[in-house]
Amino acid sequence: MLTLTVDKHAKPKFLHIASAIRSAIKQGQVSASEALPSARQLAEQLHTNRHTIMAAYQELIAQGWVESIERQGYKVVESFPVESSRHTKANIEANKSTFKWPLTPLILDVHRGKPAHEYRYNFAGGNPDISAFPFHELKPFMSDCLTRPDLPHLSYGNNAGNQQFISQVATYLRRARSITDKDIITVNGSQEALYLISRVLLKLGAKVAVESLGYRPAWNAFKTAGAELVAIKQHSKGIDIDHLTQLVKNQDISLIYLTPLHQYPTTVTLPIHERIKIYQLAARYNVAIIEDDYDHEFHYASQPLAPLAADDPKGLVIYVATFSKIMFPGCRIGYMAVDKSLTQALINYRSVMNHKPNVLMQDAIGRWMKDGAFERHLRRTTKQYQQRRDHLVSALKNYQEQGLDISFTVPDGGMAIWLDVKKNAKELEQFGLANDVYLVSESSFHLAQKNNQNRYIRLGFAGMKPEQLTLGLAKLFDYFSQ
Repeated sequence: MLTLTVDKHAKPKFLHIASAIRSAIKQGQVSASEALPSARQLAEQLHTNRHTIMAAYQELIAQGWVESIERQGYKVVESFPVESSRHTKANIEANKSTFKWPLTPLILDVHRGKPAHEYRYNFAGGNPDISAFPFHELKPFMSDCLTRPDLPHLSYGNNAGNQQFISQVATYLRRARSITDKDIITVNGSQEALYLISRVLLKLGAKVAVESLGYRPAWNAFKTAGAELVAIKQHSKGIDIDHLTQLVKNQDISLIYLTPLHQYPTTVTLPIHERIKIYQLAARYNVAIIEDDYDHEFHYASQPLAPLAADDPKGLVIYVATFSKIMFPGCRIGYMAVDKSLTQALINYRSVMNHKPNVLMQDAIGRWMKDGAFERHLRRTTKQYQQRRDHLVSALKNYQEQGLDISFTVPDGGMAIWLDVKKNAKELEQFGLANDVYLVSESSFHLAQKNNQNRYIRLGFAGMKPEQLTLGLAKLFDYFSQ
């Protein structure tokens, strides 16, 4: 007879009986493979009904302590669950040192230091002033989404994005950038767009022509598809068209990646006649173009040049943009404007990554745009950033007048200045980081380090108020008085 101690008043009773049997097994009252009393016998012993005992046995079967054998009844299993788990853990530990992952990790250039926003003075080139964003203006539209949700769009399906948001973006692109006849696909920031395009368009070993000084996260996206990056030479006016022509003619280029407005990182804007040459070249050799227009809104001297995508009769240009600079990076809202022939392939691949973008945030932004508050925010922000650019320009000119040997070209737009410090720029960067000043020097933007002159730094001005810009610059330029 199995001796069990069971609380007769405990509920549910079958769980307490199961616990008592399990304790008896652990304590050795019954051994592995030993038969247990029948449900009728144990019910009589414990003065309860047979169904309660059967429920307890079923619980122990589910836990792996007991097994039921037809025509023989219940018995203890051969290997207890605790011993099995210990045995498995021991095997894992024993084999851990010899296990090898069956892949070769892809080496990518990724920044691993302290995040830029943790520095007191943050000269990151694409950093908006998040503190100035009108959260109070967006709040009613977020609330409206929750009060009057578009329920069908919150379910699976329609992986292109929220239809109201897409409609508003299409209207905005038509009015502000003259882009028409393209499909809009929403993404979780421009980086997701670049990754999707890479996976859909590039084969292993495909060659992508990129600006020799450029945007490393985009390069990383191309590398994940197994692409080979080919550097396009640059000069003071932008990329070298003659060199690009030779590359396209001789190297079987599959894709051209450009930042023609406020080139990243040099801030140069590619003239219209050069853009026409690039498009004609791409059309002649049937090469796709990614146009990354990351901060189009912030142009100060005049209306910015229309994007390449605005005059794209062959559908070669994939236009990529983001709300990260307009709003804040954490909103994770970007979009692609693509030729209709590409739309379904991109959406299909995107569905492999995730079933649905963040349509709730898109819905709120779509309502914000429709109301007109979005464009009012753009006007305020553009004016504010122009004032900050002018303040930084004035401060730099004052340093020049005091004898500091630096030079720069005032950018027509954007969020940064490309400054020639005519010294060891990497050393200046390290000095800044050690003194709570974040900036990035020229070496971080070169595809080929042999071209690094180690003279330039990129000074972002959008994310700090004028007084912060002044103090941060003074702290950075203490380097020159050492």
